[in-house]
Amino acid sequence: ELADYHLAHAVRADLCRRLGRAEEARAAYRRALELVRQAPERRFLERRLAELPA
Repeated sequence: ELADYHLAHAVRADLCRRLGRAEEARAAYRRALELVRQAPERRFLERRLAELPA
């Protein structure tokens, strides 16, 4: 199921970020981080989350 697939949330986060929807992107990045297991992907998602405007 896509709800448990971290890449689905990461893609949603990136699309929201590109559309300027920072709060939705933030929520999607956080959900992706809850699900991700690989350290390199975790670091990438953490970096993207930190780059969002406050």
